[in-house]
Amino acid sequence: MTGRADREVAVQAEGVKRVRADLACFGGEPAFADDIRVGTPNVPAKERYLELVSQAIDRRWLSNLGPLVQEFEGRAAERTLRRHNTATSNATAALQVAAKACGLTGEVIMPSFTFVATAHAMSWIGLTPVFCDVDPATGTLDPLSVAKAVTPRTGGILGVHIWGNLCDSAALDEVARDAGVPLVYDSAQAFGCRPLAPGPMGSAEVFSFHATKILNTFEGGLVATDSDEVHARVRSMHNFGFDEAMRVIGPGTNAKMSESSAAMGIASIERLDATLATYRSLHLRYREGLAQVPGVTLFEAPAGQTHNHQYIVVRVDPGAAGLDRDRLFDVLGAENIRTKKYFAPGCHRMPPYRSDAVHTPLDLPVTEELTERVLSLPIGLSVSPQDVDRICDVIAAAVRHA
Repeated sequence: MTGRADREVAVQAEGVKRVRADLACFGGEPAFADDIRVGTPNVPAKERYLELVSQAIDRRWLSNLGPLVQEFEGRAAERTLRRHNTATSNATAALQVAAKACGLTGEVIMPSFTFVATAHAMSWIGLTPVFCDVDPATGTLDPLSVAKAVTPRTGGILGVHIWGNLCDSAALDEVARDAGVPLVYDSAQAFGCRPLAPGPMGSAEVFSFHATKILNTFEGGLVATDSDEVHARVRSMHNFGFDEAMRVIGPGTNAKMSESSAAMGIASIERLDATLATYRSLHLRYREGLAQVPGVTLFEAPAGQTHNHQYIVVRVDPGAAGLDRDRLFDVLGAENIRTKKYFAPGCHRMPPYRSDAVHTPLDLPVTEELTERVLSLPIGLSVSPQDVDRICDVIAAAVRHA
């Protein structure tokens, strides 16, 4: 085994050497002198942030639903198009509050193909994640797989909008109605993504403003809903169970957003249109740069929705490309291009869940394929069009020498 492993390492090193020789413009050195990576935080308006946070310090109002949080909630509402919006300390807390406010109980059906925080958030509050499969074109929850997973123990459905791709909300709403359970969305990766035609969007949805998201508040989240009743419960639960008169009306937690986080959110949302335009242009640059690379296919935005293009995700077909996703990951890493395997392994393969059959009652063939083939490439305000060209050149060279 050791000899075989040594040979594989030697073959891989020789492959990287051939890629570098082919990219003569890099002078035999890595394509990037410093790391260029997925998830570098955007800071589009540093001076504006400092101005706003200075105001909060002068007011001595740093938390507890201050004026900056209220302003940020109002600005976010213009993007979510939901009647009620509650800013939170992070999206995990927002998911837990939303689940309780919407009445999720028992077993909650969700995709395995998601960041593990989705499953952990439910497990942490005593709910049982039940994983089902996803659509191969979008990576979002497959309504047919959800319907097959429904049992008398099902107490909710949690859809996840992956990479800004929206779930088939109409079909999931029908499944939820037939099952008599609430439907909630994890929209962590979908701020700024809306259906073009009005339709059902679940009892509530949760957005993330983590540092790596297209709009960040350092750490933060948002619960958005059109229901007055759900909104009232969210407002109370995220503030220790208090109502507007500061009377405790039920159990709650501390999931409030700080004024400092809201200041970052306001500064960023004021520049969001420009940020989205940059992401769109980089997406087009990747599309052009990879169009002629066999076996490396860029996931495109689904029709019928707006899209934030926050993630550049490719599917690697080993038969056509001559190398698999993991080998391409290694080659890019050798060029200081730090990519991500979103999402590998699937949640159902992780230790907290893989040992209990209740979590995975169905086969998940699409999930298994996607976890082995998809790769997320760098994008963001720190990535230039020329950076994109170099990344595409490295990918093309890797395929040529595969």
